Amino acid sequence: MAEGGCEVFWSHTAQEDLKEIIEYIATEDLPAAFRILEQIRAKAGDLVSLPERGRLVPELKDQGIGLYRELVVPPWRILYRITGRKVHVLAVIDSRRNVEDILLLRLLRE
Repeated sequence: MAEGGCEVFWSHTAQEDLKEIIEYIATEDLPAAFRILEQIRAKAGDLVSLPERGRLVPELKDQGIGLYRELVVPPWRILYRITGRKVHVLAVIDSRRNVEDILLLRLLRE
């Protein structure tokens, strides 16, 4: 962890999201899958020094929930939460899908 920086942790769910995205893209275009993997990892890695750079997740903010932020690597949204000096990457979701529905389904599975 960098001096004054945060540590970034990937949840199991976020790791699975990323794995599914990359595997799907790799079936059609392996080089593109590697590029996207690096873009998403790099964007999330930037959170070490700039954890608050992401915007509040609009769908959750509208419901009065201001704990979750996101970064966008079109068309994917990297959802995360900051707790102290830790950043928890919680999900990587296709922005073309309804985030509220995805989160509700995940909560119901828990």
